[in-house]
Amino acid sequence: MEDPADEFATLAREVAERAQASGLQVAVAESLTSGGIANALGAAPEASEWFRGGVVAYAESVKRQVLGVQAEQVASAQCARELASGVARLLDADATVAVTGVGGPDPEGDEPAGSVYAAVSVRGHIRDSHFQFDADDPSVVVHQTVRAALELLRDALSAASDSSSTGEATA
Repeated sequence: MEDPADEFATLAREVAERAQASGLQVAVAESLTSGGIANALGAAPEASEWFRGGVVAYAESVKRQVLGVQAEQVASAQCARELASGVARLLDADATVAVTGVGGPDPEGDEPAGSVYAAVSVRGHIRDSHFQFDADDPSVVVHQTVRAALELLRDALSAASDSSSTGEATA
């Protein structure tokens, strides 16, 4: 099994390549990952050229007051979307990824442990995803969430780079 740090470094390099190729500035909003995504991206090549930064919005009040979240439930697709658009606005970024959810080991309300919502935004076009990760160990949920977020961001930047090279609008 690959060391998560090595896996994250590989994914972050791929994000770096795509961000630079598309000329996009990247930012992240994180809840349950507590900066893990930003950590991986900040260590990627030429990060100062394309990485604007991140906001760790672990507390509900930070989600609401700093990033403008209005969603009723903070473990929801709507919250992830609002985190993504809020950090884009705050950090003047073209592309963002945001994650929120229940790391576990216990559920929160109706959300089971390991339930994670992510959103990726490129030039204001937002797509959200839901994951249900193995919740036996919260650190495993965090690692799985960082991996998923980096993959979502990489893929969104690939699509943006492909469409900008063909002159098409991004979706």
